Amino acid sequence: MSKVEQMETELRKLSPNELQQLRDWLEDYLEDQLEVTEEFAASIERGKRDITEGNVRVRESDPV
Repeated sequence: MSKVEQMETELRKLSPNELQQLRDWLEDYLEDQLEVTEEFAASIERGKRDITEGNVRVRESDPV
């Protein structure tokens, strides 16, 4: 049995709350592993500059 299969077996034993905690942790962990490319960092800086300069559009939600 592979490690993944062993983990799947153990995960099935967790409560919904424990599964949510694991999901939150896993999402944070995977996000931390992502590499911020120069292109992505530049797009963030452009966005910040646009906001500072007022170059934004506000989208109003449709009435319910």
